[in-house]
Amino acid sequence: MPASETASPWGRRIAIVATCLVSLLVCCGLAWWQWDRFTSANGTFQNLGYVLQWPLFGLFPAFMFWRIRKLNQKAAAEPEAPRKAEVPAPRPRPVPERKHADEDDELAAYNRYLRELNARDQQAAE
Repeated sequence: MPASETASPWGRRIAIVATCLVSLLVCCGLAWWQWDRFTSANGTFQNLGYVLQWPLFGLFPAFMFWRIRKLNQKAAAEPEAPRKAEVPAPRPRPVPERKHADEDDELAAYNRYLRELNARDQQAAE
């Protein structure tokens, strides 16, 4: 069995909560540092902006954990829709290449490229 299946779900939850708490504590410390910089003689309003942003950065991992959990619960609650049988797309008909006597190789390569693009567009439209 893979290690993720044998690991305790509580161990995973504790690791996630610990990561969220460490993130919040580090970011609050950085906010405090920016507040000290703002209140010093050479502080600017940019430092005040960081004071407001750092706690939000610290809360982001907790928000993402909450959001993913809610999406997983919603996906588990919805009945699984039956899948449609995938019908393979028809292959484009081969276009015979015609080479005119007055057509040079570079022009012929460009025309082949345009035909390939047209075939892709036709296939994508179907």
